[in-house]
Amino acid sequence: MHFRFLAAAFWIVLAGFFAWDWTHSAPVNVRTEPPLIAAGSGVAPSGGHCASTF
Repeated sequence: MHFRFLAAAFWIVLAGFFAWDWTHSAPVNVRTEPPLIAAGSGVAPSGGHCASTF
């Protein structure tokens, strides 16, 4: 019984968060988003990352 209450509370809080986020976020303009096939392309990262090969 306790597990069911926690599970229900979790889903209610999660749904509430999504509803809040939906109402308070700016709409996404899909025309300014890069196409999925271009993911990872663009300017190479710079900085002191230890895995950088540049």
